[in-house]
Amino acid sequence: MAADQHPADPGSVVTETEPASGYGVFDLRRPPSAERIDDCVHCGFCLPTCPTYALWGEEMDSPRGRVYLMKVGLQGEVPLDKTFVQHFDACLGCMACVTSCPSGVRYDELIEATRAQIERNWERSPSERRFRRLVFALFPHRSRLMAVALLGWAYQRARAGELLRRSGAFDRLPPRLQALEGLMPRVALGDLRRRVPHVTPATGSTRRRVGLLTGCVQSVFFAGCNEATARVLAAEGCEVVAPPRQGCCGALALHAGEEPLALAKAKATIDLFSRLGVDTVVVNAAGCGSSMKEYGHLLRDDPHYAERASAFSASVRDVTELIAELEPRAVRHPVRARVAYHDACHLGHAQGVTAQPREILRAIPGLELLPIADPEICCGSAGIYNLLQPQPAAELGQRKASQVLATGPDLVATANPGCLLQLRRYLPPSLPLAHPVEILDRSLHGRCDLPGLVVDTAGPWSMSTRERRSTAVASCGGGSRSSAPPLCSCSFSEGARRRAGFPQPRSSSSRIRSRSSPSRRPA
Repeated sequence: MAADQHPADPGSVVTETEPASGYGVFDLRRPPSAERIDDCVHCGFCLPTCPTYALWGEEMDSPRGRVYLMKVGLQGEVPLDKTFVQHFDACLGCMACVTSCPSGVRYDELIEATRAQIERNWERSPSERRFRRLVFALFPHRSRLMAVALLGWAYQRARAGELLRRSGAFDRLPPRLQALEGLMPRVALGDLRRRVPHVTPATGSTRRRVGLLTGCVQSVFFAGCNEATARVLAAEGCEVVAPPRQGCCGALALHAGEEPLALAKAKATIDLFSRLGVDTVVVNAAGCGSSMKEYGHLLRDDPHYAERASAFSASVRDVTELIAELEPRAVRHPVRARVAYHDACHLGHAQGVTAQPREILRAIPGLELLPIADPEICCGSAGIYNLLQPQPAAELGQRKASQVLATGPDLVATANPGCLLQLRRYLPPSLPLAHPVEILDRSLHGRCDLPGLVVDTAGPWSMSTRERRSTAVASCGGGSRSSAPPLCSCSFSEGARRRAGFPQPRSSSSRIRSRSSPSRRPA
């Protein structure tokens, strides 16, 4: 592929570190496995599912081509140069190829080993090093993210983005800064104060004691999702323990080849949760869960952590996995909404969790689940890919947004904060997005404070009732369905609710309180 298709300039070769004899351009520290490489029979089943091959049609920007590059690199037949590095930098690490491969090639292990080699043995350009240092000095640290969120609130409050765009200054910013600004979620000061309780007791008898990873980006920008996760698990009989001083799990570092940082974060996470005495460690961010399930492989050479890491990884579950495992206990109230579910790559491909999120959504009465075309193709988020490679990420984001809109949804659901931010950037502001557990939370607790949902706590409606609701929406200024997002019944006064045929609360204790804005809505 041509060099000008890649916005990042990797730099020049490190001359101080000589590659080890017998490992080609790679050093002795965990080079990509020759056995894993030889598993690839070059059948090409991976090509239709690879995002970069779909964009450019370049063989070396396909999984098959990258595996071949690893092979000739291992044999010392190519240099570790700019072209070699660019093809691996262009990979999203979405693992769609792992799902589609009939030969069982572990591309996930191969790409992570290769990226770690590149970060050790290739000297990136000064600008590239500065930007990467900025990313890893910021995102794995909750306190620093909180400071950035406050700055973002002030930026949005002052409408500085509008001023930059009107003046034309925004278009002159580097693409990476444009991407950073575009991905910034809408910040509400009240959300920054939200915290999951240290312990959330189970409703009824306790079926399981679980630890909850609250995450870095998740805890700052999607705190409502963490709260919903704790409420749902408690309603299903789980005692939820959320340690208040959690650190980063190391997912971003692992996926970017920053192996030393990933190792340190993995050990700290294992140490923290091993002290809690929990049966399961629950994650509601797909990228974090994917990495935590790989701790056993990551720490396989560490005599102090290898066994502990393997046991820890076996205890990790995505929240949708755990809910699907448990026999439903809490009552699901009907939810009237058309929901398009987008598979997060590190949930569907890396963890193989595709049926469970759909199962818990389909189990909600009245909810219509909409399939999205090409579900195996990444949305372009891929950890920090949309910051490091903003141009191909934008193409993939726009493509995915058009496929989502083609379903005509009331709401979009996906199980990863990176996907939520990426899709929010390219979808209309009027279309709400949420984690599947947030939708289930509204169903279990009879709340309709999430745009796009109408939660019925009194029973199913007839078609004529829904027609009356449409009339009420229009008369209250909501407009038609095509021009504005659907409004929850709690958006109306009690009189308007009665005239429109909405179910009335049976008592004051069951009244659904009105909220002027969603508890969690990324910009």
